[in-house]
Amino acid sequence: MIDMAELMGVVFSGLSALVIEDVEDAGEVIVVRARTRDEAVACPGCGAETARVHGYHERTAADVPVDGRRVGVRVRVRRMRCPALGCQVQTFREQVPGVLERYQRRISRLAAQVSAVARELAGRASARLLPALGVMVSRHTALRVPLKIPLPGAAVPRVLGIDDFALRRGLVYATVLIDAETGRRVDVVPGRTTDVAEAWLRDHPGVEVLCRDGSGAYGEAARRALPQAVQVSDRWHLWHLLGEAARKEVLAHSCCWAKGTPMQEGKRADTTRERWQQVRDLREKGAGLLDCSRRLGLSLNTVKRYDRASEPERLQRVPKYKPTLVDPHRDYLRKRRAEEPGAAVQQLLREIRERGYQGSSNLLVRYINQGRLDGDRPHLSPRRATRLLLTRPDRLTGSQQETLAHIETACPEISALASHIRDFADLLVPDPGNAGRLQEWITAARAADLPHVHAFTRGLELDIQAAAAALTMPFHNGRTEGVNTKTKMIKRQMYGRAGFALLRHRILLGLRNVTTGSETEPHYPWSQPRHICPGQPDRGGSGQVTGSRSLLGFDDDARRNECLVGGPGGRISRL
Repeated sequence: MIDMAELMGVVFSGLSALVIEDVEDAGEVIVVRARTRDEAVACPGCGAETARVHGYHERTAADVPVDGRRVGVRVRVRRMRCPALGCQVQTFREQVPGVLERYQRRISRLAAQVSAVARELAGRASARLLPALGVMVSRHTALRVPLKIPLPGAAVPRVLGIDDFALRRGLVYATVLIDAETGRRVDVVPGRTTDVAEAWLRDHPGVEVLCRDGSGAYGEAARRALPQAVQVSDRWHLWHLLGEAARKEVLAHSCCWAKGTPMQEGKRADTTRERWQQVRDLREKGAGLLDCSRRLGLSLNTVKRYDRASEPERLQRVPKYKPTLVDPHRDYLRKRRAEEPGAAVQQLLREIRERGYQGSSNLLVRYINQGRLDGDRPHLSPRRATRLLLTRPDRLTGSQQETLAHIETACPEISALASHIRDFADLLVPDPGNAGRLQEWITAARAADLPHVHAFTRGLELDIQAAAAALTMPFHNGRTEGVNTKTKMIKRQMYGRAGFALLRHRILLGLRNVTTGSETEPHYPWSQPRHICPGQPDRGGSGQVTGSRSLLGFDDDARRNECLVGGPGGRISRL
């Protein structure tokens, strides 16, 4: 039969530094009565040890639940008298480090559990979850607890990643800084201006490499504060910007690769041709872009778009048709229309319904009237066509490769665009020789008739050193983007109502283990070594138990009303 002292030591191992005198059953609450050990303690003023007792006090605290019920601990602590005559501290209350900290109403292990939950959930979510675990806290306490968790040391990394995120989209922004090599959060500061970034970099010297996106503010801040540091653009952003330029080029050449698909006609198309001719005539007379904008009453960007187009057809767009239920029967309908040009729509509808068509007759009529039945192939949006150009060839299916081959051979400009995309994709693998290859790529791209790609190359030349470093060095800003993704989750979790102090605390507490990549436990100041009872082997921290070792029920209502329960804010109070 198991020894009762050993059982109590196992169940209440977190109280091993105390002497358990009694354990009482109060229904929904288990009350543990304990006292401190009869040992000499050091004076906090002079450090002299003393065993002289001036008086006794009782502290109440909550412990981790047992058997699904809350546990209240009533600890009798001593007020000691300092033996040194010249000490300013005459009397002091002894503390129980590792078990019950000063001013705390929770045992340290319970406080650690509450902190772990509040660190991940905070606020109302923690207040809803913890009662199911036998711990009573309010939403206000769940907001205060994470702010008490000490932040990890923020050593300045050698390779710093910097990026911005929105506190209120379009209005208020903040800047996050991390160690680009390990993913460790370094700091979060309000604002994303050049002055904000420059002030932080000046106050934290030691950065050798700065990874960033194409932000001009962060680049200027680094040039001012860290002129010797190497700035590295993010390769993903370079590829993304090229993809945007490619999409605009594909859109401008819709009339080439979408042959057979009827283009837009009507008043809008006529207006486009008329404006293109007006801009062309003014430009041939030597008028500047701004002068054309004033004379025609058009915005400057619109005039630039008309001026870049070599012919008005390049300004037309493919109709934005979505896939329909008629698409699987398109080939059959084309065959029937070829065999019998005057076939009635209702006859065609009956035939394709026998083949499994489940749409309406109106859908079929619109499909035919829009000319989609007479096109050379099913409709392909410019965005999907661009995606085929940007996808690795070995990841395309057979039909996608055929479609890509058709797009690439549509016109010389699209062929050149596909070639430049493949060449730039080869540069995304870091190599010391990519700096020279990048210059060669820019020169070749400028020679092609691709105005949107030209705009991309001009952006590269404005930040050519950072772009070259991105293609020659292994550093990138991907981990910073990952932190921003987790930050969005934290913001949505708190419904966007968290103040900056709490949001910053939760972001910086999201530590990542460098070796395993898993979340690591934060350091809590109350995480102390377990106290082993003298004269007993270590059985998980079993402590001495004196007095009653059984779970006793209260005999009267007066004793019952003295039981300890979790009150508002998670504190122990009397009923």
